[in-house]
Amino acid sequence: MIEKSVRTHRGQLSIRMPETLDEITLGQMIALQAAENLGDVEAISILSGTAADDLKQVKDASELSIFSGQILRLAFAIKNLYNSDALPKTVTLNVDGKSKQVKVIDDLAIEPAGAYWAARDIIADEISTHIKTYGEADWQANFSPALQACGKLLAQYFYCRATGKPYNEYQAAAFVDVIKMMKVTEALPIAL
Repeated sequence: MIEKSVRTHRGQLSIRMPETLDEITLGQMIALQAAENLGDVEAISILSGTAADDLKQVKDASELSIFSGQILRLAFAIKNLYNSDALPKTVTLNVDGKSKQVKVIDDLAIEPAGAYWAARDIIADEISTHIKTYGEADWQANFSPALQACGKLLAQYFYCRATGKPYNEYQAAAFVDVIKMMKVTEALPIAL
């Protein structure tokens, strides 16, 4: 993490920004993708967890330049991550307040059947959205699932494995909150 203390009109403000992709969660990536009019302040806010209104109170904007450069470096690293085919062997999930290692199997077929059907619906919804945007003929050439949908798929995939509980559609859907805390370096290669 890069940490910097800056002067604001309200006093000192300590900002901690991820330095590597391993320090970024899937939830942060989802927030970045969903943000409208994403500028430096919004990106710094999402990645650091510092309120945008607090960042706007910084007395000297040049003090934030270290973070602007870091955003560009992280964006470049993220593009390379999207092109990665290497699946992690295990992932770490925070289940019920405890850190748990969960094995990632090579065959990513979703089980049990309820999770498979839910995942199929999630994918169908994503495809439908792309067809509406790009048209019936061109949707495949432009298909790139939203990270929110990737998180939902991972929730279906990992819920039973991580919790040891029988499949429950609503609990599996709510498990996305656990998935959003995954390292993006673990989540994206599996989800994409």
